[in-house]
Amino acid sequence: MSNFLTFTGNSVVGSFCEDFNESINVIIGANATGKSTLLKCIYAACEFSNSSSKAFSQKDIQNYFSASKNATRNTNQAQIDSGFGTITVSSDTHEFRYSAWDDPLDHILYKPIGWTSLGIKSVLIPSAEMLSHSKGLVAMSSKYDVPFDHTQMDILVNAQLWETKEISERNKLLLDKLGAAIDGEVIYENDTFYIVKSNGLKVEYSLEADGFKRIGLLWKLIRNGLLESGSILLWDEPESSVHPEFMCLIAEVLHILAQDGVQIFIATHSYAFVKYLDIMKKNDNDVLFVSLYKEDGIVKSFTANSYSSLQNNAIEASEEKLYEAVVEDALEDM
Repeated sequence: MSNFLTFTGNSVVGSFCEDFNESINVIIGANATGKSTLLKCIYAACEFSNSSSKAFSQKDIQNYFSASKNATRNTNQAQIDSGFGTITVSSDTHEFRYSAWDDPLDHILYKPIGWTSLGIKSVLIPSAEMLSHSKGLVAMSSKYDVPFDHTQMDILVNAQLWETKEISERNKLLLDKLGAAIDGEVIYENDTFYIVKSNGLKVEYSLEADGFKRIGLLWKLIRNGLLESGSILLWDEPESSVHPEFMCLIAEVLHILAQDGVQIFIATHSYAFVKYLDIMKKNDNDVLFVSLYKEDGIVKSFTANSYSSLQNNAIEASEEKLYEAVVEDALEDM
């Protein structure tokens, strides 16, 4: 599936359009350039494609961005008349459009209406680790306001789903690779997640190493059958808390998923992780790199099929700055 996205974030002054890659899309940019917001926009549109209802309130979509009911609406009120706060996500001939500042009765438009019947299966892994907080949280969120947005609650729900009865050969391969890294497998028992080690030791998720939690979550999503051909995976900072030796493994797993028809969107700050994704591609169409950057206060984008061709690259700029500091320090010691 190829998505064409027009995006203008409420916290970002600027906009861009992109015909995304059907395989892996890597979003790079400094803080406050809209990487996480972009992922949430795509995810919200995918989730709305599974609804039978044709009318949604502004609050429904804002809940994907903030647990606060008024936070999104109150952001950049001065931009109401300028068109900011509008997103469009397209799949083939169908289009999802949301404008935060339109008439209250017409926030979400469908062209054509068939968007709500597309049934796009998607999973967004937020930067915040959520499985350690599983006990009672999903049930509580149905009755009370909790300080988590929809993306954070949805990943808990997806991880709690039943495992598939049958495991494909592809998934067996991926589960073996990820299981070897965490020395076990993830189970959900009595409203709590555990990693059961190869020696039988059952470690509660809250006590596990943070890097293993990230890898274990990917293991659980695959085991639950949520990352099959035709689905979409959005992952905010996969490298978070992961030791560099496992970045290669995650990049390899993502390439295998993409080759099997999973469309992937990654937001990252890690040079090592990006380079692993780059050098593992078999052809130029395997990975699309998108850099978000600010120019005179306006967010713009640049795309390339190879990391070395990417311009306005915040990661590369920081690496060069570090190199210059190392050289300067070495010269001072001479």
